[in-house]
Amino acid sequence: MNTSSAKKIRALESALVRQQEKLAALKRRQPREPVADYTLATLSGTVKLSALFGRKRDLIVIHNMGRQCRYCTMWADGFNGLYPHLADRAAFVVISPDLPLVQKKFAASRGWRFPMASGQGSTFIEDMGYLPAPDDPRPGVSTFQLVRGKVSRVATAPFGPFDPFCATWPLIALLADGVDGWKPKYRY
Repeated sequence: MNTSSAKKIRALESALVRQQEKLAALKRRQPREPVADYTLATLSGTVKLSALFGRKRDLIVIHNMGRQCRYCTMWADGFNGLYPHLADRAAFVVISPDLPLVQKKFAASRGWRFPMASGQGSTFIEDMGYLPAPDDPRPGVSTFQLVRGKVSRVATAPFGPFDPFCATWPLIALLADGVDGWKPKYRY
């Protein structure tokens, strides 16, 4: 790589990092969105959204489309490794429309260690803007804060190829032919 190209690449990489930091800061400065204390389903029974915080003030919710989505599965596979780090700072849960028994079986087949909850029987997924639809899937993440018993949404972001939440895409993009039509699979 010539020196001029290397400098341009480093400058662009630095600019992208600064832009991501600015975007996150802007999202955090938005007015907090009050959120109802939804009732969700788990293997242990129903649970209120506020209970998912445990002893933490912050909660990261991954809006996952469920076992039928190989893209969401790839994102969740990545969060499995990050889970201990994330859980040290905030509560963390993956919420999908799948029933808890379906989630348990699928999570076991993937080796997932993080907690899961189901949005079945609740309007939580739809109200948060992540209603799964076969022709328009909408996975993503929302962060919440619990203050004096009240839940508010702090920020939200969609998932998709080349988002900052999945390392797979940028790594594959660095290959000689880039992504070149590659798509995630359940098994390789």
